Amino acid sequence: MGRCCEDDSALEVLWERQRGTLRIVLGINALMFAVIVAAAVYSGSSALLADSLDNLGDALTYGLSLYVVSRSVAAKAKVAAFKGGLILLAACAVAVQIVHKVFVPTTPIFEVMGAFSLVALAANSVCLYLLWRHRREDVNMSSVWECSRNDIAANVSVFVAAGAVWATGSGWPDIVVAVGLVLLLARSGVRVIRSAARELGEAGE
Repeated sequence: MGRCCEDDSALEVLWERQRGTLRIVLGINALMFAVIVAAAVYSGSSALLADSLDNLGDALTYGLSLYVVSRSVAAKAKVAAFKGGLILLAACAVAVQIVHKVFVPTTPIFEVMGAFSLVALAANSVCLYLLWRHRREDVNMSSVWECSRNDIAANVSVFVAAGAVWATGSGWPDIVVAVGLVLLLARSGVRVIRSAARELGEAGE
C-alpha cells in the first residue's frame, strides 16, 4: 500500500511539472503565432508564413498535451495522432500558398523575414530548453519535443532564406525554403502519427 502511494505521488509530481512547462510554451507559441503571421503577411514571405503556422500548430499541440498529461497511454497516443494530423494540415496550407506564389511571383521583404525569424528563434530556443527534460517521459511529451525541435530548424531556414532573397533580389529562395519546411512538417507529422499508432497497438486499442 505504501509503495502504491509513493508511485502515485511521484506521478503527480511528474504530471504537475509537465503541466507547468506546457503552460509556458503554450503561451509563448500563441504569442509568436500572432506576431509572426502578421510579419509574414506584411513581408509577403511563404517561408515566414510556414513558420507562423508551425507556431499555431504548436500552440494547439501544447494545449492538447496539457489536457492529457494525467490520462492513460491510449488517450495520450490518440491526442498525439491528432497532433500529427494538425502538422500535416499546416504543411498542406503552406503548400497551397507556395503553388500560388509560383504562378504569381513576388519578392518578400527580406529585412522583415530576417528580423522576425531571429525573434522566433529566440522564443523557440526557450521552449526547446524547457522541454528538453521531458522529451523521453511519454508519447505525449515526446510528440511535443518533436514539434519544438522542428521550430528551430524552421527559424534558421527562414533566416537563411532572407539572406538569399537579399543576395539574389528574387523571391525564389523564399519559395525553396518554404518547400523544405513543408517537407519537414510532413515528415514530422507522419513520424508522430506512426509513434502514436505504435503506442495504441501496444495498449491494445
